[in-house]
Amino acid sequence: MPVLPHSGLGRRIAYYRSVVRPKMTQRQLAEAACVSIGAIRKIERGERGVTDATLAAIADALGVDPGRLRSDRGPARTAVREGLPALSDVIASYDVPDEGPVRPVRELHAATAETVRWRLAAQYTRIVRRGPDLLCELARAYHQAAPHERPRLAALLVSAYRSADAVAYKYGARDLSARLVELMRWAVAEADDQLLASSVAYVRTETFFAARAYRPGLRALELALDAAPAPGAPLQAAVRGALHMRAAVIAGRSLDAPAAWAHLADARALAAQVPEGVYYGTAFGPDSVRVHEVSLAVSLGDEHVGRALDIGRSWEPPECLPAERRSGFYIELARAQLWSGRADQAFESLKTARRIAPQHTREHPWVREDAATLRRLKRADSESLTNFAEWCAAT
Repeated sequence: MPVLPHSGLGRRIAYYRSVVRPKMTQRQLAEAACVSIGAIRKIERGERGVTDATLAAIADALGVDPGRLRSDRGPARTAVREGLPALSDVIASYDVPDEGPVRPVRELHAATAETVRWRLAAQYTRIVRRGPDLLCELARAYHQAAPHERPRLAALLVSAYRSADAVAYKYGARDLSARLVELMRWAVAEADDQLLASSVAYVRTETFFAARAYRPGLRALELALDAAPAPGAPLQAAVRGALHMRAAVIAGRSLDAPAAWAHLADARALAAQVPEGVYYGTAFGPDSVRVHEVSLAVSLGDEHVGRALDIGRSWEPPECLPAERRSGFYIELARAQLWSGRADQAFESLKTARRIAPQHTREHPWVREDAATLRRLKRADSESLTNFAEWCAAT
């Protein structure tokens, strides 16, 4: 892989680290870009160059277009997009994986849990770098395991497939996402876990969102609710509440306001029984329900938008929420603000979303649409808005 010349590159990285993200230290940049702290220091001092993939990872972490860091100003493909074919290849052979070593189950569990943390933090570059090998190894482990060991490995496959699916779905690889969802449905049947099956039903809704098949998606979630365990304990309540939360949003997309608000009310009642946390891979609790209330209000539009604005004026998602969910809140809020003629506020919300989770924000279609609209309106600072629009490829 070619290495970019380092003349001036380090100074530009240091500049954006201190200006675009004022509180970002070299160590924070290294962690966000999945690069060693020593490498960041050498790059900024001009002692070494970087590959296209490393530059893209650093740019994503800084929330700027890679072209703004390059001396030749040429285009740079992101590491995430370059990694999608490898994910596609490995799932094509899920039932006939390549031969190779298999770590103990406890180590596979730790590696899978790490991909879940990356998903929740919107660290998609890390997932595409590690995900293909992990998926292949989990498939090998599953097919080599004794029958009594397979349910646990199948559950790990579900979690790993979900992390890979998050990348595929967020980056617009809809066919790949649909295949991963089907593999999740296959694996969860082998895992024999009702709560895990409910979490898969939650994720499957992506396929209905992508197809704009909102009413069938709502029916699928309501069937999943019928099959879900009763909310007799916090874990069961959280998993059931997440299904109601998801059902509220897809009902909103179908403009079925009564069903949407009814599902949200059920989600809120269940959230009152549990602390905010991550349950079976999904964040749920009072704060998550509040985020979804904004999403629902935006989906329904018209007179409901004021509800989203009211929440945005009086509340902000706490840092304990996963980065992906917090950035989503500001993306939804920006749309409500833009629709209400609050262009400057909308731009501030989009910038906040970028600071929280640049990889999630950059690929979100609403961000591109809204940035393009803001640019036409010329209601924010021209240079910073132009930079933002170029960063997210708004047209």
